[in-house]
Formats: sequence, C-alpha cells, structure tokens
Amino acid sequence: MKVRIEIDTKTFVRFWLVVIGFGLAGLMIYSARDALMVLGTALFLALALNAPVRKLASWLPGKSRLGGTALAFMLLIIILTSVIWFVVPPLVQQSAKFAETLPGLVNGVNEQWHGLKGFVEQNGLQPQIDSLMNNIRGQASSWAASFGANILGSIGSLASFLASAFLVLVLTFLMLLEGQEWMERLWRLYRDEQRRDHHKVLVGKIYNVVTGYIVGQLTVSGIGSLCAGAFVFGMSWFIPEIAANLAMPTILLVFLLSLIPMFGATIAGVVVGLMLMLNSVSAGVIYLIYFVIYQQIENNFIAPVIQGKKVELSALAILAAVTVGLYVGGLVGGVVAIPIAGSLKVLMDDYLAHNREPQAPPRRSPLKKALKKAAKEAG
Repeated sequence: MKVRIEIDTKTFVRFWLVVIGFGLAGLMIYSARDALMVLGTALFLALALNAPVRKLASWLPGKSRLGGTALAFMLLIIILTSVIWFVVPPLVQQSAKFAETLPGLVNGVNEQWHGLKGFVEQNGLQPQIDSLMNNIRGQASSWAASFGANILGSIGSLASFLASAFLVLVLTFLMLLEGQEWMERLWRLYRDEQRRDHHKVLVGKIYNVVTGYIVGQLTVSGIGSLCAGAFVFGMSWFIPEIAANLAMPTILLVFLLSLIPMFGATIAGVVVGLMLMLNSVSAGVIYLIYFVIYQQIENNFIAPVIQGKKVELSALAILAAVTVGLYVGGLVGGVVAIPIAGSLKVLMDDYLAHNREPQAPPRRSPLKKALKKAAKEAG
C-alpha cells in the first residue's frame, strides 16, 4: 500500500531555509572560533576581577569605577611582569640543560643495560640495537645543536600570543568599565517587570556560580603553587644541585596546570618532578612524595572548605565538561568548562521548574462528600 504525502511549497522552502540557516550559523561560529575564544577568555577574566575592582572602587573618592579598574590592571601588569622576570630565565636555563644532557642520557642508557646484552647477542639483535641507538643519539645531538634556531623560529608564535594577550587585557578592561552600564541598558529593554525581575534573579545565580568557582579555583591553585614553590626553595638549602630560582617556575607551572579540573594538579606534579630530576633524581623523588601527601590534604581539607558546593555537578558531569572543553578549546577550554556547565545547569533547572505541569488538587471521594453533607444536615 502506497502512502502519498503532500507538502506545500511554502513549508518545503521554510524547512530548507532553517536548515541552511543553522548550517551557516555553525560555519560562522567555526570560522570565528579564535575570536570567540579571545572574547570568552576576556569575559572569564572580567568576572574574576569584578569583585576586586568593586572593592577598590569603594575605597576611592567618588567610588570611581574607572579608578578601581585602572588600579586592578596595574596590579595585574605588575604581577605578570614579575612572573616573566623571575620565571623565564630559569625555564630557558633548564631547557638548555636538558638539550645538553640528552645525548649523555642516551649514552648512559645504552651502557647500563648489561642485563639485556646476553639476550640481544643470543638472538642476533645487536646490529638493530646499535642502529637504533645511533639514530636516537644523532637526533638528540641534532636537536641540541638546533635548539637556538628553534627558539628563533618560535618568535612569530610568541608575537602572536602576546598580541592575543594584549587584546584580551584591553577587552577585559572595557568589560569591567562598561559592563554594568550595558546590563542596565539590557534591563531597560524589558516591558514585563515580572519577567525582568525573574531574569535578574537568574543572571544573579549564574554570576554567583561562575565567580564562586573562579575565586575558589584561583585560591586553591594559588595555595598549592605557593606551597610547592616554598618546598622547592627549601630543598635548595639541603640539595646543592637544586637552584633556588627553580621555585618561581614551579609556582607558575603548578598554578597554571592546577586550574585544569580533575587531573591538572597531577600533570603539574609530574612535570615539576621531571624538571627536578634533570638536576637531582633524589630531589625529584622527594618532591613526588611531597606532592602525593599535599594532594591528600588539598582534596580532603583545603578544596572542600574554600569551594564548598559552588557548582553542584556530579563527577561524571564535571569529567564530561572538562573533556569537551579540552578538545574544543585546549587549556583555556578545560579551565572554563566547569563554570559553563554550572551555568547551563542553572538554566536547565530554571526551565524545568517553570515548565513543570501544575499538580491538580486531589479529588474528594463521592462517598466522603455524601457523608460530610449528611453529618452537616444532622448537626
């Protein structure tokens, strides 16, 4: 049996216009992904600085928002300059040291595997092993020789990064300065006061979720980075191979990587441990032991007290959000994934609360109704 479905031309055209519109919107978003990433980073930073700017503005004469924003940015620029001044030289020194010691490490590994010599000679694998080790040694020497050229070749990428960072700072400054005015303009567009008040409450909840998570995560990462830097600085007093200036790269690495939820702190511990092992194996092992102990303290005492339940998401939801964020936006995407997921949860809860069907009042039984009427007449 054949069924014939007739669709008028108007409906057909509307359908394909909607499909094409969604496709063009997706293409535009994909094409502008870098610009959207810059805008998102600036918004994230503006939300993080809004509370300090408001506090600084309240201390100034006239409660100047411009003065508070300028002071906050001056402090931020001083911190960034100090980080570059104290962190970059030790990182360059460690990278050069790694490039110099890599061929020696390969030779040492080649000489110390005496336990496998019998197996290799018995099976006639010595020519293949020698060829492999010579190839690795040659590649390591070549990489070490071209280390300076690689640094020069990355100047273009560094310039692009600095330009993006400057644009983020300018956008953040303007968002902090004009954000409140734009929000007031938005609220004035509403004609329905009840809807406006409801949306104000909703925006306030989202703001509390985002800023609560940002401030909590920055505080936890800051405490962890300062403790790690202090521990490395303390080791420099007892282990001569560890330079005291390695404390600053440790602080930077731990702070940045710890901002990645779930597994960022673990990555930071491994990276810092490997960096210390280039100078002293015992120092790297000691730091890894410290890292395991500190993580237990942070996960059970520091993080729960500071963060509380700022973002009410399950472990599965957090892991899924972080995974999507890392694949879409890299490190920045992983950092902002949880506040975005928390904001979506607020919107979803509000939607479900206002679209849930009202429950009908319980209907009385006819028998109970008749008995109540009879009792009333008898009385």
